[in-house]
Amino acid sequence: MPIAPSLVSSLTWFAHIARHRSFTKAATEMEVTRAALSQHLKGLEQHLQVRLLNRTTRDMSLTEEGQRLLDVLQPALSAIERALGELGEAQAEPSGLIRITSSRVAARMLIEPRMGQFLALHPKLRLELVMDDGFSNIVAEGLDAGIRLGESLAEHMVAVPVTPPLEMAIVGAPAYFERHGVPQTPEDLMQHNCLAYRFTSSGTIDRWSFTSPDAEGRTVVFEPQGNALFNDDESMLRGALQGVGLVQHIDLYVRRYLADGSLVRVLGAWCPPFPGFYLYVPSRAQMPAKIRALMDFLVAQRERLERGA
Repeated sequence: MPIAPSLVSSLTWFAHIARHRSFTKAATEMEVTRAALSQHLKGLEQHLQVRLLNRTTRDMSLTEEGQRLLDVLQPALSAIERALGELGEAQAEPSGLIRITSSRVAARMLIEPRMGQFLALHPKLRLELVMDDGFSNIVAEGLDAGIRLGESLAEHMVAVPVTPPLEMAIVGAPAYFERHGVPQTPEDLMQHNCLAYRFTSSGTIDRWSFTSPDAEGRTVVFEPQGNALFNDDESMLRGALQGVGLVQHIDLYVRRYLADGSLVRVLGAWCPPFPGFYLYVPSRAQMPAKIRALMDFLVAQRERLERGA
């Protein structure tokens, strides 16, 4: 038979009275009136049909039945107090395991480069990184958070941007352009070796989408059909660095190669910005300290990326 909430409350109050052997001290500790404590004890004794405390105007002592009940209650209440204390500590200091799903591109840009820094800041945390190029239902799959492009997020998710807006960049090695020339429009790509990427989750080829820079803003969709096909963006990028052909990638990801001249960007005017990567979580309510720590870290990193750092 379930114990009524009022009975649990009365048992707790009885334990405090018995521990102090004083209504006054117990009432002060629990911030209630002495009369309220007395009333709860009387109600508990009536419910149990047994006297728990012998009390006079000057003294108080436990009956045999009261002592037996206290012996059972004390360890249970101590365990509850410890558990509540640990929950409070967990909220104060991030700890435990964070299971986060991410596309491989997002993981390589946002998690892997600064993973050591994040874990050094929070030594009681552990990360489990689940790579998945498809969209994951973090609640159904027992995950704590996910990182995905803003345009692919479900409406009911709580999400915060962890990168600035992004652009798709068409890039190639300088040696490639020396041999094949520089495309001026997306239609020119038909004369170039465009390396393709196949999504692991769906098996489809990633099409290159362009928007004309004029007032018309027409959309041009191009399916790359070069002499190499990849399902790993790092391998695809190495092909471009070797001068094999052109690839499409996120501008933020290839920033370092553009800066050192290993790659050159073309058709930039045809590639408008779109929402960047977001960290998404089920709810903001009672957000665990570990998730708040991850969110704060990634938001601070976004600010560095916006400055070009």
